[in-house]
Amino acid sequence: MSQDIRIPDIGDADAVEVVEICVAPGDHVTAEDAIIVIESDKASMEVPAGVSGVIREITVAVGDEVTTDQIIARLESGTAAAGGEPDDEEPTASASAPATDAVAAGDTGSRDSRDPAPAAAGDEASKEDVEVRVPDIGDAQGVVVVEVAVAAGDPVEQDDLLVVVESDKASMEIPAPHAGTVKTVHVGEGDEVEEGTLLVTLETAAGVREAPSGTGSTASAAATSSAGSADAGAAASDAADRAAEPSQEDRAVPAAKPSRSEARAVEADSAAAATQQDEGVYAGPAVRRLARELGVALKAVTGSGHRGRIVKEDVKAFVKNRLAAAPAQTTAAAWPRLPAQDFSRFGPIETVALSRIRARGAENLHRSWINVPHVTQHDEVDVTDLEDFRAQLRGEAEKRGVKVTPLAFIVKACVHALQAFPIFNASLDPEAKHMILKGYYHIGIAVDTQEGLVVPVIRDADRKGIWELSAEVVELAEKARAQKLGMTDLQGASFSVTSLGADGGTGFTPIINAPEVAILGVARLAMKPHWNGSEFVPRKMLPLSLSYDHRAINGAEAARFVAFLGALLGDIRRLTL
Repeated sequence: MSQDIRIPDIGDADAVEVVEICVAPGDHVTAEDAIIVIESDKASMEVPAGVSGVIREITVAVGDEVTTDQIIARLESGTAAAGGEPDDEEPTASASAPATDAVAAGDTGSRDSRDPAPAAAGDEASKEDVEVRVPDIGDAQGVVVVEVAVAAGDPVEQDDLLVVVESDKASMEIPAPHAGTVKTVHVGEGDEVEEGTLLVTLETAAGVREAPSGTGSTASAAATSSAGSADAGAAASDAADRAAEPSQEDRAVPAAKPSRSEARAVEADSAAAATQQDEGVYAGPAVRRLARELGVALKAVTGSGHRGRIVKEDVKAFVKNRLAAAPAQTTAAAWPRLPAQDFSRFGPIETVALSRIRARGAENLHRSWINVPHVTQHDEVDVTDLEDFRAQLRGEAEKRGVKVTPLAFIVKACVHALQAFPIFNASLDPEAKHMILKGYYHIGIAVDTQEGLVVPVIRDADRKGIWELSAEVVELAEKARAQKLGMTDLQGASFSVTSLGADGGTGFTPIINAPEVAILGVARLAMKPHWNGSEFVPRKMLPLSLSYDHRAINGAEAARFVAFLGALLGDIRRLTL
């Protein structure tokens, strides 16, 4: 069935400009796929197909001015799109339903008199392939498939487990985005994959995909009806805001080709920082979101679109060029290697492979140590009153089912100190020319596991009290030791704390978790004689070791930070100020 795609209601705007054509004749599109991008003097807006089908004609070009209800493209949907003959006499149930669905809704006699061949073609048209790919995995490298939970021909329900992938830090379960049947499994256990790698193809009933909550669903409804009087600029702005919060489906399984339904969750802090950095760049909301997902600064991208507009292909080409031009990250040329030795000459030996977490951790620590000039500030803090108060909370903690740990108080105090000294809650740019001050307080906490050290992140620690922090510290530690941390659990820290507890000794030099600029090390609490001005009294003293990047922070600033932190821990009433 032929379907016209029209410009939705653009309010009181006389005309808007076509700034990007997203498809070409012959392309197969789904209901939420963008056909063109239009732009007013206020905002950009993507116009989606509204129905699934094959593009037959594009009736506008980049630079054209269009108005409400103007035809911009034509497509074939339903049976015609699948290669069958459209039947003009049969009404359709909806704009997006295949023609054979309408036949099924007709009278029995008419249906039975039809030739069975077209009916079979209708059955094929009523099915749709869904490609399940590796979602956003941040900066993780060396991701491998550790479990394939399905085989070709298996029926699956939505959210059923398909594949488990694992990086050096964590494992991730990838579920089915829709109910259907496994058509093809493209990977096996042990295969190395990366973001976008095709894992499984599912065969689902056509139309099972729900429109996302972003621009697609908003403009799709408008594309098939000119009712309403929303302003185009306000509609596009509202759509862009919602597009920054994609659905769970979009976060878990990106589509086979870029579209607004491909959007994945972007942390609010990253989105805000990217928006500030890319102000004044000529690009639409979808392009900006893609750039945030890929970590691309749009100011560095050259636009190939009309009037220099940056389109998605420009962002992808920029990433490919940077990857191709990046030299191998090796220190072999700059640093002398330790000579290999045959230790078996001296006695029995056993060679044991490092776990993936230990091996990758060793690389990260080495990279930080050779690139960041470390300085460590040591001090001791009297935490006698804090420990007495913590002991008083045990009864209430048992009723709440929460274990109140010293680390919760330390994290809370660190947040106050970071707010007072913003340069400690920052990062340097790669050229060490600019300081990037962060308006969020995500605190990484080092956890020792059998596989090695991992650093899960307490997000928005400034918004949480001692009870919440205590519960989250325990929860993250348990997930880390059970290897159940997700990728997002390990990303976004702005400052880290590593506590050695009862095994901590009297102090140490923690290595900075770059690109952070500081890390707090906490050693073993010990009872010591403390001079109060007239006599020595027994007090509980906690050793602190603050390592900092000397390029960003000088010694006097570090000393003031530690003194401020010590005052908070020494008198926890200050945490309420």
